[in-house]
Amino acid sequence: MGGPAPVILMLPWTIYLSFLGAAALLLIPARRASAARGVALAITLVTGVCAFGGGLAYRPGAELLTLTRVPWIPALGIEYFLAVDGINLTLVFLTALAAVAGVLFSWNVTDRPREFFALYLTLIGAVYGVFLSFDLFLLFFFYEVAIIPKYFLIAIWGSTRREYGAMKLVLYSFLGSALVFLGLLAVYVGALRATGTGTFDLQALAQVAYPATFQRWVFPLMFVGFGVLAGLWPLHTWAPTGHVAAPTAASMLLAGVVMKLGAYGALRAGVALFPEGVRTWQEPLAALAVIGIVYGALVALVQRDFKFVIGYSSVSHMGFVMLGLVTLHEVGVSGAVLQMFSHGIIAGLLFGVVGRMVYDRAHTRELEELAGLRLSRRLPFAAATFVVASLASMGLPGFSGFVAEISVLIGAWQSLPLAVGVTGIGIVLGVAYLLRAMQHGFFAGGEAGEINPPGSAVPPLPPITWPEKVGAGMLLLTTVVIGLFPRLLLDYIVPSVQPLVSAWKQGGGS
Repeated sequence: MGGPAPVILMLPWTIYLSFLGAAALLLIPARRASAARGVALAITLVTGVCAFGGGLAYRPGAELLTLTRVPWIPALGIEYFLAVDGINLTLVFLTALAAVAGVLFSWNVTDRPREFFALYLTLIGAVYGVFLSFDLFLLFFFYEVAIIPKYFLIAIWGSTRREYGAMKLVLYSFLGSALVFLGLLAVYVGALRATGTGTFDLQALAQVAYPATFQRWVFPLMFVGFGVLAGLWPLHTWAPTGHVAAPTAASMLLAGVVMKLGAYGALRAGVALFPEGVRTWQEPLAALAVIGIVYGALVALVQRDFKFVIGYSSVSHMGFVMLGLVTLHEVGVSGAVLQMFSHGIIAGLLFGVVGRMVYDRAHTRELEELAGLRLSRRLPFAAATFVVASLASMGLPGFSGFVAEISVLIGAWQSLPLAVGVTGIGIVLGVAYLLRAMQHGFFAGGEAGEINPPGSAVPPLPPITWPEKVGAGMLLLTTVVIGLFPRLLLDYIVPSVQPLVSAWKQGGGS
């Protein structure tokens, strides 16, 4: 490893400033609570500058750069070890964009805004911490910290069955965490026996020659444990319920970045460390991923609640990520990482449109009721945004989702051709449920029973605000730019995936 350039040392400040911002928000006097949103926006913008300013100083390549490394619990070999490569840097960029967009789409929060944005920034700080950690115990620590604000954001500021949705999310998260913790202990003991040194350093663990039998039973603990938060079927049911119950910003973060914590953990602590375990479980896990793609699309097709459509859509699209991770192929794994970024942007945008632009104004998410409101005329910006976001979600060329999904399928074709064929059904169903949602949500009109038939007085709805337009425009621009110029991210991702693939071919760790 080489020494990092001074500018890249801005990256750890994404963690520190987020937590400091959360603490500062709680110190704002109650009479000035409305200032909380401005402070939250300023903090997310500054951390975004740190993310992109530091990240762009990283030169694409396979080299892992250490950001900070100090002993934390020396007796157990635990360190405060932050580092960056092309994989986690891509997800840091995603977090920066999602954090700013979430604040902009929450500009209308007036109920206890200090506490809301303090929890929001705490969650953002924990997410940055997970992505930048290269000590497995530290990664797990930040992963657990993220659970706390998730619960309160949904339970206090949520809507439909918010207590149920919050509790279900937390219980499933702890179920997955329990599996990961068992795997974490096994990895530590396995390294101790193999090398005589106990460590949680992901670099060092990747060099340990774990016995094949050991890999075969530890790998599913890690992959499935983290996969719970990634929406792996059939442990996905927390996701649609949590998305629907959550306030808009929390929905955007859950779909945009929190589900990526699970996928990232499955890659770093599962796939990267136990290639023999992946080979053993490749077909069963690929089957679960494909079932998730098709099942999520099928259920989304029959949903009546607009937000449930997007919630099950997230389960379906995360199936591509999980499929790509088990391909053990450079193109497939690179596509999975790109899909994490792409889905985070697109899903966040869809939840922003449905949760903030539509629901907060129409006060309903029922597609049958929305069909009579003629929202394409009353909220043209929301309608146009949803159409473009839906095209991106369908994976049309010119958007980031196309490059990501086609990469996953190319990688899967090498060893899992049947999975690719079945996945095609999910893609077709994805087009169907999005067209259905688009038609009922925005463009239905002139039908029997229409609430506002043509010629009647149509009461105006509150216009789309500038923060919403800026947030939507930022996310739309991102998916288009990456769709047209995917090398902007792939030049970071591929060189960091190549060493993993080379090690897998040699039959060892990463």
